[in-house]
Amino acid sequence: MIIEQLYTGCLAQGAYYIESAGEAAIIDPLRETSPYIRKAEKSGATIKYVFETHFHADFVSGHVDLAQKTGASIVYGPNANTTYEALHAKDGDVFKLGDVTIKVLHTPGHTLESTTYLLIDESGRDHAIFTGDTLFIGDVGRPDLAIKGDLNERDLAGMLYDSLQAKIMPLADAVIVYPAHGAGSACGKNMSKETTDSLGNQKRFNYALRAASKADFVEKVLDGLSTAPAYFAENARLNKEGYEPIDTVMKRGSQALAPEAFEGAVNETGALVLDVRDAAEFAHGFIPNAINIGLNGQFAPWVGALIPDLLQPIALVTPAGQESETVLRLARVGYDHCIGFLEGGFVAWKQAGKEVDTVETISAADFAHRWETNPALAVVDVRKPAEYEPEHVEGAKNMPLDTISDHMHEIQRNEPIYVHCAGGYRSMVANSILKARGFQNVVNVEGGMAAIKKTSVPVVQTTDVH
Repeated sequence: MIIEQLYTGCLAQGAYYIESAGEAAIIDPLRETSPYIRKAEKSGATIKYVFETHFHADFVSGHVDLAQKTGASIVYGPNANTTYEALHAKDGDVFKLGDVTIKVLHTPGHTLESTTYLLIDESGRDHAIFTGDTLFIGDVGRPDLAIKGDLNERDLAGMLYDSLQAKIMPLADAVIVYPAHGAGSACGKNMSKETTDSLGNQKRFNYALRAASKADFVEKVLDGLSTAPAYFAENARLNKEGYEPIDTVMKRGSQALAPEAFEGAVNETGALVLDVRDAAEFAHGFIPNAINIGLNGQFAPWVGALIPDLLQPIALVTPAGQESETVLRLARVGYDHCIGFLEGGFVAWKQAGKEVDTVETISAADFAHRWETNPALAVVDVRKPAEYEPEHVEGAKNMPLDTISDHMHEIQRNEPIYVHCAGGYRSMVANSILKARGFQNVVNVEGGMAAIKKTSVPVVQTTDVH
């Protein structure tokens, strides 16, 4: 028996490859199918099943394409009504995979169709559970994403408690927990950086599994949930209804467009110009009105948070050699309408004599010098409230990046605006958005709060005493 976790850091997502006696199963695959197919071909195995733990909201699964390319059956648990062919298993159903068995444990709560898959090894021993978003390492799935009809988040949280108590907690401590996500995912709030653990450890240390009662569990799980990204509902719909083949999406998005053709295509389609270079490169020169979301950060989640329309045409400016990777990473979260990329990158745009914009960028030391000259500087902090509240520049306005469009009316256009985040990634994203909305006098503070704290700029610090 082979179990392999295929973890994708930028989405904090774990897919799984299981193989036994020449048969393979994939659990919660990402959109690209080739890694799973190559792995099976290399060992001479046939992909028999694609198991889905639920309708994922934070990424588009590869289940439909994978089934079409390999002949594998897609398997969901109860309550999963799909528009494509799939096996809709009942609680307790078993699937043979070579010499091992996979048992369906219906565990509603995160969503109504959420299902955990119990892997029983060759000797008949419970070996591992693939929990999807039901149980994470250090956390459980948020119960506020699948509210329907008369059900509210408290109802779903109660269901989740019942699922965990009835289906997960009775399993042996030695059972290995393989979740769908780790730290950095918006599907939970307290996830560990570890991506697997024993169930026994989770029983001892996971705050949700240690709740004193159902009421206690509900309160703890619902406390402190952040707003779900806007694209989640659309990704869940795509996973339920199906989508355009990934090969078609990749072919369309990987068209190389010379500067003239690129400019013409953008004007004709109304495409958003998405520049995925590093913040420092972007600051020194970019296409006017381009939005910068760097590949080197939490790229796909920020695209999902900041570009609300999955049907939005997108034209790409990328580092050399990363064109296809960018198209793929967009497709993973349902952005299938890339019209192509700028051939030769931004260098080609400049060489063609096209218009160029920049963002003024200063060091934290320069920011401190300007502060000493004028303590009334307009400072915008685009970190999350939970980052801002413990420490922030005196007088800074908190405008979290994912809500900055809602706060633009609070910003004066006739004075310099000094924008910072924790380290510099989010502030450049924010500056690019502000520039595109007509705020010309923006200044990026390099190094963010980490660097500012080392200067003479006054920082308000709040210490919670428990």
